[in-house]
Amino acid sequence: MKVRSFSFFIFSFSLLFFVLPAFAQIQEPVKCKVSWAETGDHTAEIRFALTIDRGWHVYSTDITDGPVAAEVTFETLEGAEAGKLTFIDGKEQNHYDPMFGMDVRFFEEQVTFVQPITLTADDYQVTGYFQYGACNESNCLPPTSEEFSYKGGAAGANKAADSADANALAAFSSLWEPVVFPQDSDSSSLTSNPKTSSLWGIFLAGVLGGLLALVTPCVWPIIPMTVSFFLKRSKDKRRGRRDAYLYGASIVVIYVLLGLLITLIFGASALNALSTAAIPNIFFFLLLLVFGFSFLGAFELTLPSSWSTSVDGKAEKAGGLLGIFLMAFTLTLVSFSCTGPIIGFLLVEVGTTGNILGPTIGMLGFALALALPFTLFAIFPAWLKSVPRSGGWMNTVKVVLAFVEIAFSLKFLSVADLAYGWGILSRPTFLCLWIVLALLLGCYLLGWIRFKHDDKVEHVSVVRFSLAVISLAFALYMVPGLWGAPCKAISAFAPPMTTQDFNLYDKTVHAQYMDYDQGMAYARQVGKPAMLDFSGYGCVNCRKMEQSVLSDDRVRDIIDHDYVLITLIVDDKTPLAAPIRVEENGKTVTLRTIGDKWSYLQRSKFGANAQPFYVLLDADGRPLAPPRSYDEDVDVFLTWLKNGLK
Repeated sequence: MKVRSFSFFIFSFSLLFFVLPAFAQIQEPVKCKVSWAETGDHTAEIRFALTIDRGWHVYSTDITDGPVAAEVTFETLEGAEAGKLTFIDGKEQNHYDPMFGMDVRFFEEQVTFVQPITLTADDYQVTGYFQYGACNESNCLPPTSEEFSYKGGAAGANKAADSADANALAAFSSLWEPVVFPQDSDSSSLTSNPKTSSLWGIFLAGVLGGLLALVTPCVWPIIPMTVSFFLKRSKDKRRGRRDAYLYGASIVVIYVLLGLLITLIFGASALNALSTAAIPNIFFFLLLLVFGFSFLGAFELTLPSSWSTSVDGKAEKAGGLLGIFLMAFTLTLVSFSCTGPIIGFLLVEVGTTGNILGPTIGMLGFALALALPFTLFAIFPAWLKSVPRSGGWMNTVKVVLAFVEIAFSLKFLSVADLAYGWGILSRPTFLCLWIVLALLLGCYLLGWIRFKHDDKVEHVSVVRFSLAVISLAFALYMVPGLWGAPCKAISAFAPPMTTQDFNLYDKTVHAQYMDYDQGMAYARQVGKPAMLDFSGYGCVNCRKMEQSVLSDDRVRDIIDHDYVLITLIVDDKTPLAAPIRVEENGKTVTLRTIGDKWSYLQRSKFGANAQPFYVLLDADGRPLAPPRSYDEDVDVFLTWLKNGLK
């Protein structure tokens, strides 16, 4: 009966696995009504009346280092002065929030925020946006903005800015009009499905992470002890094996639940925003840096011992299926200091793909690899005798992983650096750091340098020597990249060639224009078709395409001689000369940065928002072939370019 109950639990969980993502679409639990009201002589106020769905809450004003506070940002404030944002018609609550680890103030059901305005002139103009954050018990939504625009004339009348004046879509030429791509039997099959392939990649990355976690000092010694415990505690070997199977299944359930929780908390839109936003990428950089130094022995990341002791005690008392599940949960807590950095790195890398199923799929792969030995050794207990014992080799694994974590942390710093134009990490600087890390790793594997808890290396094993050779060879491989060599093996992680300080390598294709309208005007002038390259600083696959496809001699020759290449960076944070207001899906959207503008072009004209994205256009902005996405098959890309010329 217990087995049936557990099977029912697994079935119910599997159902949630497929159903929950279907409901993780765009949510709108808060309705906001914006209004302007005169309150006296030369005074007025802007009211933001929020109606909040049951179970949700909106955070109050003046909250720092925590959730998104309610605040007003003014873009234009002429002939007027703004006071302090306050609230009415709402009961402010103050509670400790474990998710943020601090006391937070928030509102439920309804609240009206009031922005007082003092009019200092008869002619005034007030524009900006009101931003707030909404959460429930399980997840939070990305910051939500409500825009406003009011103006008044000499007569004292005020009104909302005329939508025709605010909507600058007319400023865009006919080249921005939506298009329908041609259906060509020769090239319609050329577009790949990166979403499906990325899910498989995420799953395999999770499996690799789980295999690495197995050989860490926190997990490997537990495997034989746990399996022996299950086999010895019951005279019936079949029951002992069944318990070991359920133990492995419980590990899978726990980690997949973690992946689902990440998905529910952040949602699809927030995961997409992670790829280029400065704060998340800097956080990921620091997170991986901390994990890396913890693996080197600088400090140890551990959960409070009382947690594992409490859970372990409950497991002994519970018995049965619940006891097995609690034992698996104890393993999760005890092994955190080793698995935490690996899981953190996996979730960071998966989160930046923007795939809503990514965290769940990644954790599924991780858990399956982690749980597999418990099941296999339960089926074949004789194998336990041949399992290598714990030893210094485990610390070697930790140090190697530490260097990997630190190296990949630089990628996230680079993304934020590129998106905001800080100029911290150029391509040569990035490569220098990776070269030094690879050299240090090679020296460590040869026993020339040691870290805390390292045993003295008397004789270098064949495995350590082989890994040292690989690490040192990798360092030498990157050296030519300092002078502009493509280094295709790391093109997905290093900054683009545009950040190269000096380049002796002349085979890289370069964009002729970084502006759509200017590039199309030049294409019409010279009588050539245009190739649009929608790219991003934080786009890993864009770097791969640049180094493996666009730099191919045959592809580069066609682009340079027969096309006008226009590269549009959708995550460029450079502010526009003036914000542009457009209507999109029945809602007014403000484009504030160059990246916003090109992202809107891709969405409105071509109905896509993923990068890389390649389009061939004639001089009038009409497509010459179906679009292309990520696919490193050079011959297929070459055929696509030739079909466009036909």
